[in-house]
Amino acid sequence: MMRLRSLLALLLLWPLMSLAAGDAQTTWRLLDYIAVDYAGAVDKSGNVADAAEYAEMSEFADSVNRQLGTLATTPAQPTLVQDAQGLKSAIDAKADPDTVAKLARALGAKLLEAYPVPLSPKAAPDLEKGLAQYATLCAGCHGSSGHGDGQLAAGMDPPPVDFTAIDRARERSIFALYQVISQGLEGTAMPSFAQLPDTERWALAFIVGQFAFPQGQVEAGARLWQQASTHEAIPDLAALATLTPATLEARLGAEQARAVTAYLRRDPSVLLRSTEGSLQLVRDRLEQAVVAYRAGERDTASQAAVSAYLDGFEPVEPILAVKNPELMRTLEMAMTELRGRISAGAPADEVAGRVKELQSRLGAAEQALKDSSADAGSAFVGAFTILLREGLEALLIVVAIIAFLRKAGRTEVLPYVHAGTGVALLAGVATWGVATYLIDISGASRELTEGVAALFAAAVLLFVGIWMHGKSQAGAWQRYVKEQIGAALSRRSAWFLFLLAFVVVYREVFETILFYVALWSQGAERAVIAGAVAAVAALAVIAWLMLRYSRKLPVGTFFTISAVLMAILAVMLTGKGIAALQEANMISARLLDLPRFDWIGFYPTLQGLVAQVACTLVLAAGFAYNRRQAVA
Repeated sequence: MMRLRSLLALLLLWPLMSLAAGDAQTTWRLLDYIAVDYAGAVDKSGNVADAAEYAEMSEFADSVNRQLGTLATTPAQPTLVQDAQGLKSAIDAKADPDTVAKLARALGAKLLEAYPVPLSPKAAPDLEKGLAQYATLCAGCHGSSGHGDGQLAAGMDPPPVDFTAIDRARERSIFALYQVISQGLEGTAMPSFAQLPDTERWALAFIVGQFAFPQGQVEAGARLWQQASTHEAIPDLAALATLTPATLEARLGAEQARAVTAYLRRDPSVLLRSTEGSLQLVRDRLEQAVVAYRAGERDTASQAAVSAYLDGFEPVEPILAVKNPELMRTLEMAMTELRGRISAGAPADEVAGRVKELQSRLGAAEQALKDSSADAGSAFVGAFTILLREGLEALLIVVAIIAFLRKAGRTEVLPYVHAGTGVALLAGVATWGVATYLIDISGASRELTEGVAALFAAAVLLFVGIWMHGKSQAGAWQRYVKEQIGAALSRRSAWFLFLLAFVVVYREVFETILFYVALWSQGAERAVIAGAVAAVAALAVIAWLMLRYSRKLPVGTFFTISAVLMAILAVMLTGKGIAALQEANMISARLLDLPRFDWIGFYPTLQGLVAQVACTLVLAAGFAYNRRQAVA
C-alpha cells in the first residue's frame, strides 16, 4: 500500500509542473516591472526619486522571493531563489537602475528557462482584429492613439499607461505586454483579458506595442530589414516577441532599432515568410549556442542548443520522419550529443565543429522538407504507423488489466478502467483543439509530459509485473483468492486502475495527437484520416484476439505471460521516459556507440541504459523472490 501511495503522490505532483508555469508568468511580470519602473524610483546616484515608487519596487522584490519559494521544485529553483535575494539586496541598497534592471532581466530569463511557457504566437497575429479589439476594449481608458487619455481615464489612480512614452516603451517587450493583457495588473483598473483567445491577446499586444514607434519610421525599418545584420538580431517571431527595443538598440543603434521595431510590429508576418520551408530557427539557435559557448556562457549555450531542438527541429520532426526517417534519427542524435558536449565543458572548437557538421546535415533535411505538402502515400504510412505503435503500447496494458479483472471475476470494476481510457481519449481531443487553435504547446512541456507519464507508468508496471509473477507460481492464485477475495480491489484500488488507464492511454494519445497536428498541416488530409482508420481497425483486431485467447489460458500461464509483458513494458517505458526528460534538458545525456531501437524504448545514452538495467535488475530480483517463496 505504501508503494501505491508513493506512485499516486508522483501522479498528483506531476500537474504541479504545469501549474508552476502559470505562477512563473506572474513572477516574471513582477520582474519585468522592476526592470522597467525602478528607474523612476531611484536615480543613478542612488537617491530615492519617488518614495512611493521605491516602496512598490521593494514590495515587488519581496513578492518575487515568496513566489519563487512556492514554485514546483526543479534543479534550478535554489539558484533562482538565491538570485532573487541578490535582487532584493540591490534594491535595499538603492543600486543604480542599470544594475537592478540587469539583475531583474537575468532572473526573468532563468525563470522562463526553468518553467517554460510559449514566448510568442504560433503564427503571425491578425492585426486588423487586434486593432478592432483595442478600439472596443482599450481605447476607453488608453485613448484611441494610446496616450492614456481615454474618456474613462479621468479620476483613475494610477492613471492609464501612456503607450506612446518612448522611455517606458523601449524597455517593454511584446511578451511583457501580452502578460499584462492576459493577467491584468493588481492595484490598477487594468483587468485581465484571459477570456479572449490566445491569438487575440497576442494581436492586442502587437497593436499596443506600435504606439511609441510611429508610422513615419516604418519605411526606414523596411529598408533596414533587408540587411543581414538585422536578420541576425531578430531571427524569428520568438525573438521579436521577447526582445525589448532597448536590447535591440545595443546591437543596431537607437534610431535603427526603433525603425525596425516600428516596421516589424506592424508586419510580423515577414519573419515567417523569411524562414518558411526551412530550418532557419534551428540554424540561428545553433549559431547562438556557439557564440555563447566561446564567450564562456555555458548555460546560455545550453539553452540555445535545447531551443534549437525543441522549438526548431521537433515541430518538423514528424514530417521528416515520414520523408526520411534515417536522416531524422541522425539529426536527433547529433543534437543530443551536442547538448551533452556543451554540458560536459568540451573545448569550444569541438562544439563549433559539431555545429558545423549539424548545419551541413540540416541542408539535406531542408531539401527533404522542400515540398511543403506530404504525398498521400507517405501521409498514410506516417499516420498508420504512429497510431499503431503508440496505440499498441497502451492497448497491451489496458487489455492486460481487463483480462486480469475477468480472471478474478471482478467485472464490476471494469467501468473504472473503461472510464479512465475514455477520459484520456477526450483529453486527447482537447489537446488537439488547444494545440491547433489556441496555443503552441512548448517543446519542453511536451517532453516533460511524456517523460513523467512514461516513468509513472513504468513504476506501476514494475510493481504489477512482480505481483503477477508471484501469482503465477503453483497455488499462489488460489491462495490469494481464498484469503483476500473480500478485500481485493476495493474502491481505492478501482480508482487507482482508473488513474493507471488514464495515464498510459493519455501519454500515447498526447504523442500521437502532436504528430497528427504536424502531419495534418502538410496536406493530404484524406490520407491521414485513412491511415488513422486503418490503425484503429488493426488495434481493434489485436484487442479482440488478445481478449479472446486470454480467456482460454490456464490461470498460471496467463499470469506468467502477463508478468513478462508488464516487465517488458516497464523497461521500455523507463527508456522512453528518460529519453523524453533528456530532450527537455531535465537530465543530461551521454551518448553510447550503440544502435537505437525506438520500438522497444532503447536510446543509446548512458543514463537511459543505467535506468533500464536498474529496472531489469529489480524485476529479476522480484521474480527470484517469488520463486523462492513458492518453493518454501
